[in-house]
Amino acid sequence: MAQLDRAFSDQIPNVRFQRPIAEGNNLLRPFSLPRAYTSPKDVFCLRERRMVNAYRRISLFGHEIQVPNVPLREEVDIHMVPDPDKNIMEIRIWWDDRLAHSVTLPLQGFRVHF
Repeated sequence: MAQLDRAFSDQIPNVRFQRPIAEGNNLLRPFSLPRAYTSPKDVFCLRERRMVNAYRRISLFGHEIQVPNVPLREEVDIHMVPDPDKNIMEIRIWWDDRLAHSVTLPLQGFRVHF
């Protein structure tokens, strides 16, 4: 442990990260989106799952959302992206590894605290 303290305590953090990059021993990788996703919003979001009802709708925190192009009784993944500056919540609905629908709703109807 003392050897590690001596090895890292005298280095500036930026230099400590830049040296492995220059030497090719870097474990840090550039950010890339997972295969099906189209935006970083789909990675850094709040997630829920809902089942599409017989009217092709889902209920989310008291909001009824129409979900076209999804078969009845199928589960969909819901990605919620809050924007407190604009006071909106972007709802991105995914089914079968594709974006099925996207809608923007007012933020005050959701029970999520920021």
